[in-house]
Amino acid sequence: MDVRKLNNNLNVIGENLKFYRKAKHLSQANLMKDLNLLGINMHKNDIYMIEANKRTVKDYEIWGFLKILNISFEDLFKGIEDKLES
Repeated sequence: MDVRKLNNNLNVIGENLKFYRKAKHLSQANLMKDLNLLGINMHKNDIYMIEANKRTVKDYEIWGFLKILNISFEDLFKGIEDKLES
């Protein structure tokens, strides 16, 4: 199966996820623990891979990020248009 990429990235939210996670003073391990409490089972390495744009993101994972980080969909996807055009 061929994996589709955009500008050689597997997702477009990695940089924003890392920005908001750090702005909330959460480590990758703490974000993982909070996601696990919501029933979203992830490992710390999964979060690293998403932030490095080396792993795709499931819709329920996005929901978990929004809920835990208390940000909007628009926040998480801010600046994506610029990436699509480059």
